[in-house]
Amino acid sequence: MFQNRCRAGQALAKMLLPYQSEDTIVLGIPRGGVPVAFEIAIYLKKPLGIVLVKKIGHPMNKEFAIGAVSLNTEIIHSNHKISEAYIQNEVDAIRQRLLEMKNYFKGRDHTNMQLKDKVVILVDDGLATGNTMLNTIALIKKCYPKKIVVAIPVAPKEAIDAIKKEGVTLVVIEIPYFFNGIGAFYEDFTQVENEIVLDLLESKQLIANKSENY
Repeated sequence: MFQNRCRAGQALAKMLLPYQSEDTIVLGIPRGGVPVAFEIAIYLKKPLGIVLVKKIGHPMNKEFAIGAVSLNTEIIHSNHKISEAYIQNEVDAIRQRLLEMKNYFKGRDHTNMQLKDKVVILVDDGLATGNTMLNTIALIKKCYPKKIVVAIPVAPKEAIDAIKKEGVTLVVIEIPYFFNGIGAFYEDFTQVENEIVLDLLESKQLIANKSENY
């Protein structure tokens, strides 16, 4: 049981210390993953960003992902027979929403070639099915990072097994036998608002700027 996302991030950060000596960037998945990622970035003294990715829903069931989109690229799972017109319309609409998010967060999305040859630590506050993380990993791979590290406080075994198949390094604190939702493993699982995400990103930047001036 974690007190809150900050405490979970602090616990994960100690497990990620080997990456302090690498060319590393910490990316939080908005919104719940950002407070966790903030603590890791502070501890490792590494840049903090966000990764803006949204799934493409199946036309008959929007919750069922047939692919994912970032601002720079997209992936389409080839085992679904969906019209090109539908996919293109969805990609365009999702990319517009992501652009609005990028503007709100002042350009701190890092799903682009800035990740080339870096160690990328992907952070969320937990996994349920793992589908969001799987799609994020697939898109980050297109940016040619040196290594992808997935850091999460809690996830069920099924999600962990799915992530392991992607050939990434996995750092996880708890893999409970009984899993009934991420929130069950936090004392405080208050929803993270956009304003909090922006505050954390700006606070990290201020700390980094202050360090560079000393």
